Amino acid sequence: MTAVLPERSTVALADPAAPRPEPHPAGCPCGGCAAGTGAADLMARLAAVPGGRTAVVADGLELTFDELRAGAAVFAARLAGLGIGPESVVALCLPRGAGLVTAIVGTLTAGAAYLPVDPALPAERRAYLLEDSGADLVVTDGTTEPASTARTAALADLTADRTDRTDRTDRAGRAGRPGFAPVPVTADTLAYVIYTSGSTGRPKGVEIGRGAVSLLLRELEEAGVAAGEGRRVGWNASPSFDASVQQWVRLCRGDTLVMIDEETRRDPALLAAFVDEQALTDLDITPSHADPLLGLLTAGGGPRPLTLLVGGEAISPSLWDRLAAAHRSGLLRAVNLYGPTECTVDATAAWVDGPGEPHLGTVLPGLRMLLLDERLAPVGPGGTGELHLAGPRVGRGYRRRPALTAERFVADPSGVPGARVYRTGDRCRLLPDGRLVYLGRADGQVKVRGHRVELPEIEAALTRADGVAEAAVILGEDAGGEPALIAYHRGGDARELRARLARTLPSYMVPSAFVAVDRFATTPSGKLDRSALPARVQAPAAPRAAADGDGGPRGRAEELIARVWGQVLGAGSIGPDDNFFKLGGHSLLAIKLVSRVRAELSLALPVKAVYAHPRLRDLAAHIEELTAARDA
Repeated sequence: MTAVLPERSTVALADPAAPRPEPHPAGCPCGGCAAGTGAADLMARLAAVPGGRTAVVADGLELTFDELRAGAAVFAARLAGLGIGPESVVALCLPRGAGLVTAIVGTLTAGAAYLPVDPALPAERRAYLLEDSGADLVVTDGTTEPASTARTAALADLTADRTDRTDRTDRAGRAGRPGFAPVPVTADTLAYVIYTSGSTGRPKGVEIGRGAVSLLLRELEEAGVAAGEGRRVGWNASPSFDASVQQWVRLCRGDTLVMIDEETRRDPALLAAFVDEQALTDLDITPSHADPLLGLLTAGGGPRPLTLLVGGEAISPSLWDRLAAAHRSGLLRAVNLYGPTECTVDATAAWVDGPGEPHLGTVLPGLRMLLLDERLAPVGPGGTGELHLAGPRVGRGYRRRPALTAERFVADPSGVPGARVYRTGDRCRLLPDGRLVYLGRADGQVKVRGHRVELPEIEAALTRADGVAEAAVILGEDAGGEPALIAYHRGGDARELRARLARTLPSYMVPSAFVAVDRFATTPSGKLDRSALPARVQAPAAPRAAADGDGGPRGRAEELIARVWGQVLGAGSIGPDDNFFKLGGHSLLAIKLVSRVRAELSLALPVKAVYAHPRLRDLAAHIEELTAARDA
């Protein structure tokens, strides 16, 4: 007998003041029958939004819903003319902007599925995603090489209707023309494919159906997470990260989508100012990025209409307490969202409104959770086990991976014919009131800056390098005590390995530290003993001032930068020609670096300066220029 917890807990999640839609019938597998339109509910809701409302704010322009629908209809018609329809996959290699939103809506209107391919990914990884997915068409902005032999088209060619697209008056006139009617689909018709890190050494594509996306929006509304009218939702996630689905889908309820550019995303000071300038009401963010932002958001002391949708990784106890204090003070609201990509973004939600142990809250309406021990026996209150999820938002499986799909998507033990359960691999404890507490993974998967990472994929990339006999990667801590990937390797040069991985893996998967070893410790059974690997990079001695000709840091600014780099990177022997990112730097460490420089010099140094001047001597020279200008 298997314990199947109730779909609704006694713990109320929804904001009592928020308007509530009609509840979705419990256990309904149709993917949206409460609206009476099944899988078409999503596009039907989008079509019903008043046309004069602002749909998208991006690149200094505003796009109305009429204009968005007109552009998407042209895009869909072009796709249909190319033979694209249901079950076709359109790869969108586009930056975050109005064009990407138009392409997503246009692809769905054509009945097809989209595959987001972030242009910032290394060319080799983009090529792999396109080849492995079997994409039928690749859409680019004309500046990014598709890195594929698949059919390619420029976004401008697919959205142009042979009129001057830069003339806003003309665009508004076109918005009233008859459009391309959405192609009929079913709840199981493919909506999108998003790739996640793979335990086999290669990324794997998760297939999600149209009905599951419709249900996601309805369930966020029922839970009070997406509530009220006139919301302004910041698109903060990478297009290749499934949290982006949670953001664009808000268009279908009439919310305004505000695109956040890369420079603003990675600078907490700029992001806090952007929240105010754009009057954002909803911001999706990972705990890693929320931590440095929170103090800036609450510094004014006044109430904000902002809801922080926090997800992607576990919230630390200290951040939970800070978010709860801000929530209780009315400065902002925060909700902790958890869910695997395989179950359509979000599975549980919890308002962060009180002190105590961080928790996942309760399952969203329409999903069922099963907590099972190692023998697949049910776990009662107080017990721990692996979380399994069931319901119509469970994905179709892994694209072109039938064996892996069968391993992770298993038959529902409740006995419902054809129903499946997804094994999350996440260990949880069940509290007496039905809430879940996250305890970690049961395998080699970790979360890094909000991204899901399979350590075996990084290890496979390392062992493919010349000269590397063995490799092991762990999630440890850097010299400053922050979570960091550490690569241990037998053979190979650390700098060459870092450069190789940067060409093949996303930046968040490149380890912060590479440690050469002569041999790996093993367990009595002969397996690698990961517990014997040091879990923290040792902080180096402070770099000394340079003597004539020895090539070390020279002058106050270079010495300051070298010292701060040593603190945040855990790297010694830092020289003027060293590159911050080649030494293991990333966005969060860049934020920490800038924060320390600002504190020491009382200088308004933007985070973008680190990206513009990654070499130590160049950053030091830039700081000297800013200091001179400030003191003039």
